[in-house]
Amino acid sequence: MSSSVPPLVTVDWLAEHLTAPDVKILDGSWYLPQMNRAAEQEFLEAHVPGAVFLDLDEISDNDSPFPHMLPTPEKFSSRMKRLGIGDGHHVIVYDGAGLFSAARFWWMFKTMGHENVSVLDGGLPKWIAAGQKTDAGNSSSSARHHTARPNNTIRRDISDMKRNLETRREQVVDARSQGRFAGTDPEPRPELSSGHMPGSLSLPFGALLNEDGTLKALPELTRIFESAGVDLNQPIITTCGSGVTAAIPYLALTVLGHPKIALYDGSWSEWAATDGAPIEKD
Repeated sequence: MSSSVPPLVTVDWLAEHLTAPDVKILDGSWYLPQMNRAAEQEFLEAHVPGAVFLDLDEISDNDSPFPHMLPTPEKFSSRMKRLGIGDGHHVIVYDGAGLFSAARFWWMFKTMGHENVSVLDGGLPKWIAAGQKTDAGNSSSSARHHTARPNNTIRRDISDMKRNLETRREQVVDARSQGRFAGTDPEPRPELSSGHMPGSLSLPFGALLNEDGTLKALPELTRIFESAGVDLNQPIITTCGSGVTAAIPYLALTVLGHPKIALYDGSWSEWAATDGAPIEKD
């Protein structure tokens, strides 16, 4: 996956480039209800200097019955313009959990054709632990022109997934917990059955992260994927509950240099709610 910028940047890198005119910092924090955290309130209390906040629920397709589906290119560009993020900017996205929702935003930028985007490895916790200063309140930015150029090669929909059941051309890596994958634990959305798509592989996203919220080293990432049964020489689709944490294995595979990765946008929220979509349990 060629891009002019690295998928990950370190705290030291960001500290050095904090005031660079082409760098724009985005706080993409988002939390599950059971995490009992308020992302926007936390942003107002402390964020990387110069960062702007974007609400994942708001930037999604709010007309879809499924959560966190990609917005239209027009909506995406409109929000970027309002935040002062323009075509030439190198966007650095982070979150307050270390590495959680930031990867989803990173993938969203990629699907909109904005290749100059990186994730801050370890996020805000790593930034603070390194002794870097934070700001409070809101920062305003002047509007910038943003053009979305959708890249549908890295996104899969339910028809693609059903077709893949027949062809098995792409491996499917599921980032949910082992219990949800196996069908032994319930889904957070009580109307949905747990279980997994036939032929998919279980790799809970947390296995790819260090305790400090950074991505594990390359040799370790390779070992983890291979031990989950993934052939790193073949195409891969990542999936999860609602398309958020699926972006973490996607990011890890990009760091490993994998050339053929896509993400199933609807993920389990769509698959398990679709009549006739087969579900297996271990």
